[in-house]
Amino acid sequence: MELSCLLTTSRSAVLKLFDGGKYHTLKPYRVVVNGEPIMETNRTVTSLYGLRPDREYQVAILEGNAQVDALVIHTQPEPVFLNVRRFGAAGDGVHDDTAAIQAAINCCPAGGRVRIPAGDYLIAPLFLKSHITIELQKGARLVLTTDRSRFPILPGVTFTQDGEYLLGTWEGNPLDCFASAITGIDVEDVRIVGPGVVDGQGDKGDWWVNPKIRRGAWRPRLLFLNRCKNVTVHGVRFMNSPSWQLHPYNSENLTFADLKITAPANSPNTDGFDPESCKHVALTGVHFSVGDDCIAVKSGKIYMGQKYHVPCEDVDISHCLMERGHGGLTTGSECAGGIIDVRVRYCVMRDTDRGLRVKNRRGRGQNAVTDRILFDHVDMERVGAPFVVNCLYFCDPDGHSEYVQSREPLPVDERTPRIGQITFRHVNAQDCGACAGYFLGLPEQPIESILVEDSAFTYAPDAKPFVPALADGVEACLHQGLVVHYADQITLRNVSMTGQQGEKLVAVQVGNVLWEGEQ
Repeated sequence: MELSCLLTTSRSAVLKLFDGGKYHTLKPYRVVVNGEPIMETNRTVTSLYGLRPDREYQVAILEGNAQVDALVIHTQPEPVFLNVRRFGAAGDGVHDDTAAIQAAINCCPAGGRVRIPAGDYLIAPLFLKSHITIELQKGARLVLTTDRSRFPILPGVTFTQDGEYLLGTWEGNPLDCFASAITGIDVEDVRIVGPGVVDGQGDKGDWWVNPKIRRGAWRPRLLFLNRCKNVTVHGVRFMNSPSWQLHPYNSENLTFADLKITAPANSPNTDGFDPESCKHVALTGVHFSVGDDCIAVKSGKIYMGQKYHVPCEDVDISHCLMERGHGGLTTGSECAGGIIDVRVRYCVMRDTDRGLRVKNRRGRGQNAVTDRILFDHVDMERVGAPFVVNCLYFCDPDGHSEYVQSREPLPVDERTPRIGQITFRHVNAQDCGACAGYFLGLPEQPIESILVEDSAFTYAPDAKPFVPALADGVEACLHQGLVVHYADQITLRNVSMTGQQGEKLVAVQVGNVLWEGEQ
């Protein structure tokens, strides 16, 4: 077992206990701090709370009574902390505590901490400030109001002398949206620390009623970061967002660790984590159970891709548990700026429709490059289709047009997207439904490279036919291997697919495919 410290704040730390396990460790361990037993854990990513600022701590991990690893951590200094109760916050779930908490944030000096103790704090959107820590202590809940009139609106586009100033965004376009429960605009060096809760009350207001109809502005999120740098979020539970739960946008150097992100299975567009046009993002030890995609990596629709072409790149996802949802990891469909270098490692996906879901389509443009996507050491259970790549995704009003859906090769031009290299290693998918994978490239721009190695797939005997890719002409399938249309190269190494009756399946070759390796 290897023990490491992923991050520290002034009063907390996040540990990684790696013994080969994914979201859970292979066995339970005891955590001892300065000789005192603190907790037992079976989580690979585990948080410590109640530490003191600028202190050194000896942390040991025990299996039974035997020490298996240890390290020394040092917490960050903290010049001052401000308690929101002293600013007038009631924490009774009835009084509006927005002004009191915002005053504490605004008054906090660089390096300081805003403490939110146990209680229910009814809030409208709060706005972050640079160089501070916000701590939601155990038992603290930020409860977002359901009154739309209490929400500021972030304008989508404001025209300036030099061009455009972008604030609001909705599904890949710069559009007016309500400010989010926690909103950061151009801030840096910020930490949001748990173990408290942020509750969007999407189940109690009218946010989920006619969700595709704009009323005043588009729906808010629980956390929205726009042009932010060096932000850390750990230990918080986010739940019941009006729309996407965590939405970093045009931001960089972001760390999210040991979170729980939940919403009912039938809640609309409650994606768990949607980084859009972001760079250097680390997400580790997060439990998702949502009504849409658990993670959706994005980079804007056509306008944003053509004018700004900012890709989402260097996204590292590890030791996460993804339950329910449409996809474990989805890229697109807002991907006109490109999606590069996304790594999913040591994760578990259960009861999601798909494991990896790549969505693209003609018209997204030549900047819409999806490349270097890696799945490594991923377990899937009861996933309909573990791998789906769909370059004919029928989103937007023209989604069913001949241009988008044609199976005839069209000219490769500035409107044509590209899918590069996609790699799957050490994937164990049990009780699949439709197929092991469904790959639908473009006739004029096939998927460049698919590698599957050291992986195994078995099929659920009680599965029902399932449509793996949302494109015209794709029919429901059941208990198939790899279904491939329009790919330049597929390499299979040490791959097994076992059918419903224990028979060995082989990949299904369809369309323009060059095989290399074992079938």
